[in-house]
Amino acid sequence: MTMAGKTLLALLLSSALLCAANPAPAQQEAGDPKAKALFESKCSACHPISRPLGKNKDRDGWTNTVTRMQKVNGCPITDEEAKTIIDYLVQVRGPAGK
Repeated sequence: MTMAGKTLLALLLSSALLCAANPAPAQQEAGDPKAKALFESKCSACHPISRPLGKNKDRDGWTNTVTRMQKVNGCPITDEEAKTIIDYLVQVRGPAGK
């Protein structure tokens, strides 16, 4: 392989890694706007919303995380709000969002 070919391959691989690491804007904007607002208001009280938006989990994973925040960490969210937040996270950061 020529030097130019190696350089092109390195650039393509770097681009692919960067795209895989950063969720697409449309993916982050998906979901119910009211659920998104609830998620942002409740979850940003303790940490940046980029923290959960940087992860992909299935429904069980998000349920465990949100329940821990609610029951163990003392986040003031009702069970109904927790369900809405979990549904939102599964939609925008579920396994299909990888």
